[in-house]
Amino acid sequence: KGCIALFNGMLATMKFNKERMYASANGGFTNATDAADYLVNHGVPFRDAHGIIGQLVLYCIGQNKAIDELSLEELKAISPVFEEDIYDAISMETCVSKRLTIGAPGQEAMKKVIEIQRAYLEEDWDIDDDYLIR
Repeated sequence: KGCIALFNGMLATMKFNKERMYASANGGFTNATDAADYLVNHGVPFRDAHGIIGQLVLYCIGQNKAIDELSLEELKAISPVFEEDIYDAISMETCVSKRLTIGAPGQEAMKKVIEIQRAYLEEDWDIDDDYLIR
């Protein structure tokens, strides 16, 4: 709790470079799991989907592209199961919003974590929306 008081000034003035954060998340194959889920939801057994996504990631590395930068033709060359709706299924927005467990980045999950942490802080701290006051 003491660390929160020390970081209060930093957090109050922190600015996020959303474009850089998006590019970083998009470039790390964070949506590979979602691409595998897409295949499974389209009837591909998981063991096969896992192998297909492995091939897909290797192809992306070789082409220096993210999964969502591939054309539908490139995707279909690896698996004919891919259709135009793959792009919605693997968008960063979709990937984040589907993560709903506590600690995950989905909006509802984050709201729950904030609620839990706010209650924890209220045990020993008076808090308002802008500042923590001991």
